[in-house]
Amino acid sequence: MVVTGRQTRRGWVLTVGAITFGWFGRAIRLQGDDTAAQDSDEPVVALGPGVTPPRVTHQVTPDSDPGATGFRIDGTVLIGLIVSSHGMPREVRVLRSLEKNLDRNAVAAVQQWRFEPARKGNDPVAVRISIEIRFRDL
Repeated sequence: MVVTGRQTRRGWVLTVGAITFGWFGRAIRLQGDDTAAQDSDEPVVALGPGVTPPRVTHQVTPDSDPGATGFRIDGTVLIGLIVSSHGMPREVRVLRSLEKNLDRNAVAAVQQWRFEPARKGNDPVAVRISIEIRFRDL
């Protein structure tokens, strides 16, 4: 699994890539915890000078669900989310769609990711990022 980041005019994009036989990954739903309520009220800081972007510490790859459509799709789903100051994803949503089932699986997978939170100085902060999830038929 390869995770890279790049800064764009609109913010940070994390790109996820892997080579597997056939399709990428698996998906499981995120279970809530006590920090979720605290995270929803915290301010979101813009990435930029003085703010270190978050880093992926645990990643789940999405299921491709090839049986649902009867054919395989190559492409990218762009996911937008907020990474909380506790390193938890929240408000995970599709920014650029590929296919309904793949979109849903990409969101479910990203909801399970964990991050080292962004930092402003020495303090962890919540930030908004985008993640590209690539699906390939090999």
